[in-house]
Amino acid sequence: MTARAARILSSLVAVALTAACTNYYEIPIETPIRPKLDVSAFQRVLVAGFISGGTEDVDGNLETTRLLRSQLRSKSEMRVIDTDVLPLMDVAAEGQGTETAIETSPAGVPAPIKDDKDLEPYEHLFADVAYWKKVGEEYQQPLIVTGTVMFAPQQRAGIVQRDQEVYDSLGRRRVVPVRTYMERKGFVLKPRFVFIDGRTGAVLHSENFREEILYNANQTTPALSSYFELMDRLIPSFLSTLSSQKIKGTRVLLQ
Repeated sequence: MTARAARILSSLVAVALTAACTNYYEIPIETPIRPKLDVSAFQRVLVAGFISGGTEDVDGNLETTRLLRSQLRSKSEMRVIDTDVLPLMDVAAEGQGTETAIETSPAGVPAPIKDDKDLEPYEHLFADVAYWKKVGEEYQQPLIVTGTVMFAPQQRAGIVQRDQEVYDSLGRRRVVPVRTYMERKGFVLKPRFVFIDGRTGAVLHSENFREEILYNANQTTPALSSYFELMDRLIPSFLSTLSSQKIKGTRVLLQ
Protein backbone atom coordinates (compact mmCIF):
# COMPACT_ATOMS: atom_id res chain seq x y z
CA MET A 1 0.00 0.00 0.00
CA THR A 2 1.43 3.39 -0.96
CA ALA A 3 1.72 6.26 1.49
CA ARG A 4 -0.95 8.20 -0.43
CA ALA A 5 -3.38 5.28 -0.29
CA ALA A 6 -2.72 4.89 3.45
CA ARG A 7 -3.56 8.54 4.04
CA ILE A 8 -6.80 8.24 2.08
CA LEU A 9 -7.79 5.10 3.99
CA SER A 10 -7.06 6.81 7.33
CA SER A 11 -9.22 9.75 6.34
CA LEU A 12 -12.11 7.45 5.35
CA VAL A 13 -11.88 5.60 8.67
CA ALA A 14 -11.96 8.90 10.57
CA VAL A 15 -15.02 10.05 8.64
CA ALA A 16 -16.78 6.74 9.28
CA LEU A 17 -16.05 6.89 13.00
CA THR A 18 -17.30 10.47 13.21
CA ALA A 19 -20.48 9.58 11.35
CA ALA A 20 -21.07 6.65 13.71
CA CYS A 21 -21.02 8.99 16.72
CA THR A 22 -24.60 9.86 17.47
CA ASN A 23 -23.92 12.26 20.35
CA TYR A 24 -21.43 14.93 21.21
CA TYR A 25 -20.87 16.89 24.38
CA GLU A 26 -19.21 20.21 25.11
CA ILE A 27 -17.04 19.92 28.20
CA PRO A 28 -15.92 23.14 29.93
CA ILE A 29 -12.18 23.30 30.50
CA GLU A 30 -9.88 25.75 32.26
CA THR A 31 -6.28 26.29 31.20
CA PRO A 32 -4.05 27.74 33.95
CA ILE A 33 -1.53 30.46 33.10
CA ARG A 34 1.51 30.75 35.34
CA PRO A 35 2.25 34.24 36.73
CA LYS A 36 5.15 36.20 35.25
CA LEU A 37 6.35 37.30 38.68
CA ASP A 38 6.91 35.23 41.82
CA VAL A 39 5.23 37.20 44.63
CA SER A 40 5.19 34.40 47.21
CA ALA A 41 7.55 36.39 49.44
CA PHE A 42 5.02 39.22 49.84
CA GLN A 43 1.94 39.28 52.00
CA ARG A 44 1.02 42.90 51.27
CA VAL A 45 0.80 45.00 48.11
CA LEU A 46 0.93 48.78 47.83
CA VAL A 47 -0.41 50.44 44.68
CA ALA A 48 1.56 53.60 45.31
CA GLY A 49 0.35 55.81 42.45
CA PHE A 50 1.36 56.73 38.91
CA ILE A 51 2.91 59.51 36.87
CA SER A 52 0.01 60.31 34.55
CA GLY A 53 -0.94 62.69 31.76
CA GLY A 54 -2.51 63.11 28.36
CA THR A 55 -5.80 64.79 29.24
CA GLU A 56 -7.24 66.71 32.15
CA ASP A 57 -10.64 65.02 31.70
CA VAL A 58 -9.43 61.90 33.56
CA ASP A 59 -7.07 61.73 36.53
CA GLY A 60 -5.10 58.70 35.36
CA ASN A 61 -3.15 58.54 38.61
CA LEU A 62 -6.15 58.42 40.93
CA GLU A 63 -8.43 56.30 38.72
CA THR A 64 -5.76 53.70 37.95
CA THR A 65 -4.76 53.42 41.60
CA ARG A 66 -8.37 52.92 42.70
CA LEU A 67 -9.09 50.39 39.96
CA LEU A 68 -5.99 48.24 40.57
CA ARG A 69 -6.54 48.23 44.33
CA SER A 70 -10.13 47.08 43.79
CA GLN A 71 -9.06 44.30 41.42
CA LEU A 72 -6.29 43.10 43.74
CA ARG A 73 -8.65 42.97 46.73
CA SER A 74 -10.92 40.52 44.94
CA LYS A 75 -8.41 38.55 42.86
CA SER A 76 -5.17 38.46 44.83
CA GLU A 77 -4.20 36.72 48.04
CA MET A 78 -2.06 39.64 49.13
CA ARG A 79 -3.46 42.26 51.49
CA VAL A 80 -4.01 45.59 49.72
CA ILE A 81 -2.71 48.61 51.66
CA ASP A 82 -5.15 51.52 51.76
CA THR A 83 -3.42 54.88 51.85
CA ASP A 84 -3.26 58.15 49.95
CA VAL A 85 -1.51 58.04 46.59
CA LEU A 86 2.09 59.18 46.78
CA PRO A 87 2.97 62.60 45.25
CA LEU A 88 5.25 60.99 42.67
CA MET A 89 5.44 63.98 40.32
CA ASP A 90 6.65 66.20 43.13
CA VAL A 91 9.12 63.57 44.33
CA ALA A 92 10.52 63.17 40.83
CA ALA A 93 10.82 66.94 40.37
CA GLU A 94 12.73 67.28 43.64
CA GLY A 95 15.16 64.49 42.81
CA GLN A 96 15.67 65.16 39.09
CA GLY A 97 19.12 64.94 37.61
CA THR A 98 20.89 67.47 35.42
CA GLU A 99 20.31 65.57 32.16
CA THR A 100 16.50 65.75 32.13
CA ALA A 101 14.85 68.86 33.51
CA ILE A 102 11.22 68.75 34.57
CA GLU A 103 9.29 71.85 33.56
CA THR A 104 7.61 73.57 36.51
CA SER A 105 5.39 76.60 37.06
CA PRO A 106 6.65 79.72 38.91
CA ALA A 107 5.20 78.17 42.07
CA GLY A 108 7.36 75.09 41.57
CA VAL A 109 4.48 72.82 40.51
CA PRO A 110 5.32 70.33 37.70
CA ALA A 111 3.71 71.27 34.37
CA PRO A 112 0.96 69.01 32.98
CA ILE A 113 2.17 66.00 31.01
CA LYS A 114 0.77 66.12 27.48
CA ASP A 115 2.67 63.40 25.57
CA ASP A 116 5.21 60.60 25.89
CA LYS A 117 8.13 63.00 25.61
CA ASP A 118 6.93 64.82 28.72
CA LEU A 119 7.12 61.52 30.64
CA GLU A 120 10.81 60.95 29.98
CA PRO A 121 12.17 63.27 32.72
CA TYR A 122 10.21 61.28 35.31
CA GLU A 123 11.61 57.85 34.41
CA HIS A 124 14.54 58.22 36.81
CA LEU A 125 12.15 57.97 39.77
CA PHE A 126 11.53 54.24 39.27
CA ALA A 127 15.26 53.52 39.50
CA ASP A 128 15.61 55.47 42.77
CA VAL A 129 16.35 52.49 45.02
CA ALA A 130 16.78 54.59 48.17
CA TYR A 131 13.37 56.24 47.78
CA TRP A 132 11.47 53.01 47.19
CA LYS A 133 13.28 51.23 50.00
CA LYS A 134 12.20 54.04 52.33
CA VAL A 135 8.59 53.66 51.12
CA GLY A 136 8.86 49.92 51.68
CA GLU A 137 10.07 50.40 55.25
CA GLU A 138 7.14 52.73 55.97
CA TYR A 139 4.59 50.15 54.78
CA GLN A 140 6.21 46.98 56.14
CA GLN A 141 8.08 45.96 52.99
CA PRO A 142 5.25 45.17 50.57
CA LEU A 143 5.28 44.57 46.85
CA ILE A 144 5.00 48.07 45.35
CA VAL A 145 3.08 48.73 42.14
CA THR A 146 3.68 52.02 40.35
CA GLY A 147 4.49 53.29 36.86
CA THR A 148 3.12 55.71 34.27
CA VAL A 149 -0.30 56.13 32.67
CA MET A 150 -0.80 58.09 29.46
CA PHE A 151 -4.45 58.51 28.46
CA ALA A 152 -4.91 60.91 25.58
CA PRO A 153 -7.45 61.80 22.87
CA GLN A 154 -6.66 60.91 19.31
CA GLN A 155 -8.11 61.43 15.85
CA ARG A 156 -7.71 59.35 12.74
CA ALA A 157 -9.08 59.49 9.21
CA GLY A 158 -9.01 56.85 6.49
CA ILE A 159 -10.87 54.18 4.58
CA VAL A 160 -13.11 52.05 6.80
CA GLN A 161 -14.98 48.92 5.72
CA ARG A 162 -18.45 48.41 7.12
CA ASP A 163 -21.41 46.16 6.37
CA GLN A 164 -24.45 47.69 4.66
CA GLU A 165 -27.89 46.19 4.06
CA VAL A 166 -29.19 46.30 0.46
CA TYR A 167 -32.39 45.00 -1.11
CA ASP A 168 -32.90 43.84 -4.67
CA SER A 169 -35.98 44.45 -6.85
CA LEU A 170 -37.75 41.48 -5.23
CA GLY A 171 -37.20 42.82 -1.73
CA ARG A 172 -34.58 40.24 -0.82
CA ARG A 173 -32.08 41.45 1.77
CA ARG A 174 -28.35 40.93 1.70
CA VAL A 175 -25.35 42.45 3.41
CA VAL A 176 -22.46 43.80 1.36
CA PRO A 177 -19.15 45.33 2.51
CA VAL A 178 -18.81 49.03 1.74
CA ARG A 179 -15.57 51.01 1.92
CA THR A 180 -16.01 54.59 3.11
CA TYR A 181 -13.68 57.44 3.98
CA MET A 182 -14.38 58.32 7.59
CA GLU A 183 -13.02 60.61 10.27
CA ARG A 184 -12.92 59.01 13.71
CA LYS A 185 -11.94 60.15 17.16
CA GLY A 186 -11.32 58.38 20.44
CA PHE A 187 -8.65 57.72 23.02
CA VAL A 188 -5.41 55.81 23.44
CA LEU A 189 -4.31 54.32 26.77
CA LYS A 190 -0.63 53.50 27.36
CA PRO A 191 0.17 52.36 30.89
CA ARG A 192 3.52 51.10 32.12
CA PHE A 193 3.30 48.99 35.26
CA VAL A 194 6.43 48.84 37.41
CA PHE A 195 6.72 46.26 40.22
CA ILE A 196 9.21 47.12 42.97
CA ASP A 197 10.51 45.04 45.88
CA GLY A 198 9.65 47.00 49.03
CA ARG A 199 12.45 45.20 50.89
CA THR A 200 15.27 46.40 48.64
CA GLY A 201 13.78 49.19 46.52
CA ALA A 202 14.80 47.39 43.32
CA VAL A 203 12.60 46.97 40.25
CA LEU A 204 11.45 43.36 39.87
CA HIS A 205 9.51 43.68 36.63
CA SER A 206 8.00 46.27 34.32
CA GLU A 207 5.61 45.94 31.41
CA ASN A 208 4.15 48.29 28.81
CA PHE A 209 0.65 48.08 27.35
CA ARG A 210 -1.25 49.94 24.65
CA GLU A 211 -4.96 49.96 23.84
CA GLU A 212 -7.03 52.35 21.74
CA ILE A 213 -10.66 52.95 20.93
CA LEU A 214 -12.17 54.96 18.07
CA TYR A 215 -15.70 56.23 17.47
CA ASN A 216 -17.49 58.00 14.64
CA ALA A 217 -16.60 61.68 14.60
CA ASN A 218 -20.17 62.69 15.46
CA GLN A 219 -20.39 60.34 18.45
CA THR A 220 -19.90 61.82 21.91
CA THR A 221 -18.44 59.46 24.51
CA PRO A 222 -17.26 60.58 27.96
CA ALA A 223 -13.52 60.26 28.44
CA LEU A 224 -13.96 58.39 31.73
CA SER A 225 -16.17 55.74 30.06
CA SER A 226 -13.52 55.16 27.40
CA TYR A 227 -10.82 54.95 30.05
CA PHE A 228 -12.65 52.19 31.95
CA GLU A 229 -13.40 50.30 28.74
CA LEU A 230 -9.73 50.30 27.77
CA MET A 231 -8.57 49.38 31.28
CA ASP A 232 -11.03 46.48 31.27
CA ARG A 233 -9.05 45.01 28.35
CA LEU A 234 -5.76 45.35 30.24
CA ILE A 235 -6.72 44.12 33.69
CA PRO A 236 -6.39 40.36 32.90
CA SER A 237 -2.82 40.91 31.67
CA PHE A 238 -1.98 42.97 34.75
CA LEU A 239 -3.36 40.30 37.09
CA SER A 240 -1.57 37.50 35.25
CA THR A 241 1.72 39.13 36.21
CA LEU A 242 1.02 38.57 39.90
CA SER A 243 -1.11 35.44 40.16
CA SER A 244 -2.06 32.41 38.11
CA GLN A 245 -5.12 32.97 35.94
CA LYS A 246 -7.39 30.54 34.13
CA ILE A 247 -8.63 30.76 30.56
CA LYS A 248 -12.04 29.20 30.19
CA GLY A 249 -13.07 27.30 27.08
CA THR A 250 -14.85 24.16 25.85
CA ARG A 251 -13.81 20.88 24.32
CA VAL A 252 -16.12 18.72 22.18
CA LEU A 253 -16.39 15.04 23.19
CA LEU A 254 -17.85 12.61 20.64
CA GLN A 255 -19.60 9.47 21.82
